Amino acid sequence: MGPVGLVTPAGAQAGVRAPKPDMEWKVQGGTARVWLGAGNKGLVRPVLLADGFNMGPTDFDWLWEGLDGDPFRFLTELRERGQDVVLIGFDERSASILDNARVVTEIILRAIGERQGDQPLTVGGFSMGGLVTRYALAKLEMERMDHQTALYLSFDSPHHGASVPISLQAIAHILAPIHDAFSKQVNSPASRQLVWRHIENADDQPRVDPLRTEFLKALERVGGWPQRPRKIGVANGVGDARRNGIPPGVEALRCTGPFFKDTVLYTQAGGRDRVVAELRGLLGGKDITTNDFPDIDGAPGGTLDSFGILADALKDAGEGVDVAHRIVCFVPSVSAVAVRGVETNDDLYTDINALSPSESELDEFLCSSRATAHSAMTEQLGRWVIDRIAR
Repeated sequence: MGPVGLVTPAGAQAGVRAPKPDMEWKVQGGTARVWLGAGNKGLVRPVLLADGFNMGPTDFDWLWEGLDGDPFRFLTELRERGQDVVLIGFDERSASILDNARVVTEIILRAIGERQGDQPLTVGGFSMGGLVTRYALAKLEMERMDHQTALYLSFDSPHHGASVPISLQAIAHILAPIHDAFSKQVNSPASRQLVWRHIENADDQPRVDPLRTEFLKALERVGGWPQRPRKIGVANGVGDARRNGIPPGVEALRCTGPFFKDTVLYTQAGGRDRVVAELRGLLGGKDITTNDFPDIDGAPGGTLDSFGILADALKDAGEGVDVAHRIVCFVPSVSAVAVRGVETNDDLYTDINALSPSESELDEFLCSSRATAHSAMTEQLGRWVIDRIAR
């Protein structure tokens, strides 16, 4: 959580400060802050939760407010039920998942060393943090190291991939000479590992990025998942195959000048040579196309305000912009609860609620009853998680 971008959630309100932690652990590449549970004199029931993707270091104030603000005070309730909250932050959230997994490993070992008694750990994370902790736990098991973790949690984590529209990736790269923040975010190591299709520059053909291939192979080498803990997860998207309201192949954003007049971005649709962006004005005369993509922008899943964020940035720069659709699906529900891939409409629009729970790679999961923003803490999802942590 933190400052927004094309690959990040809106996060919390600026100016909110987290309460003073009871402990702070600094390790190479990251920091953990510890808030003890009600009545605990030391670390007794550790719940380790890793931050998600963004640029730069973890902002613990933003992270706290995102997890403990309206509409549900998730961290406060955990602590009131005797759980010790350990938030894991990274010096660079956009670094490789494999690199940040080393931070998680050090914090797990520190928590074991600091803990009073033998209560097992809960370890997990939000969005990318669920993948970082998944890999760290699995690697510890492969190395025959005792992580003493009984429960693993992922919160809208893209186990089978996330999506950033190719149209947005392309315009981010073209705008880089005058505004490079979006392009840097899209091209960061973690982003390349998370998204199911990536382009490094506007002239590229969409592909599975080599860094994603490398990450998936590394995950496979450690067994894919940790085997010892019970694995639970939640999706911010619905589980009944309902679209999020974004139709395929329609205008999402149009620039009306003076700089990029007649530039149009479209929502993703299937087919060959599908035009997803018409770049005009100072952006030149270029069309961006995709081949055989699913209708992923409208799929059930945790949403990001990606078209809206770009539109707001263009307006701030003096461009006239008409926005028909602000949001896109970022983490499809089938990815968050690990039941299907994201490559086809048949998989993306699976009625998850009608499946046998055994089809998930998780032991237990919950999809939201309504479409919500990616990694948003709702009472429904938060209470379900707490009930499984604080049994």
